Amino acid sequence: MSRVGKYPIDLPDGVQMALAGRILTARGKLGELTLALTDNVDATIEGSKVTVTPRGNSQPARMMWGTTRANVANMVKGVSTGFSKAMEITGTGYRAAVNGTNLVINLGFSHDVVYAIPAGIKVTCERPTSIKVAGVDKRLVGQVCAEIRAWRPPEPYKGKGVKFEGEAIRRKEGKKK
Repeated sequence: MSRVGKYPIDLPDGVQMALAGRILTARGKLGELTLALTDNVDATIEGSKVTVTPRGNSQPARMMWGTTRANVANMVKGVSTGFSKAMEITGTGYRAAVNGTNLVINLGFSHDVVYAIPAGIKVTCERPTSIKVAGVDKRLVGQVCAEIRAWRPPEPYKGKGVKFEGEAIRRKEGKKK
């Protein structure tokens, strides 16, 4: 069983953490994030360290101990350095471009896919076949990438579609004569 929860989280320079009731707030140079603590865990802030402890020894409390500690660590990293994911578009005529607060993607449909970029997320397209999603909230960055990829996941025969940078697509052999 993992014991991730027992390790304290060090706060880097420029990150302030505050606990008001059951709401944990992290402020840094990139923004502010909040986390509502469940009834199964407690958090304490001592100097430049945040410690998460379970309430009791029940199984739900021990499960939420490590989960909450990981979420707090992601908050600290998000407001200090941020998170980003890169995606690639493969296919003839497939391309993407940022148009104001929308991401316009041409994925071979009869129409362009227009995706409204949520607040707190920055999307850039250096090339027409690459998309970079960045933000302070790790969950939101992953969710945006998953929604973009869901429009046209990579197919196994030609590898066409939207994939994460460095993702290996398991290819299948086509029809034989």
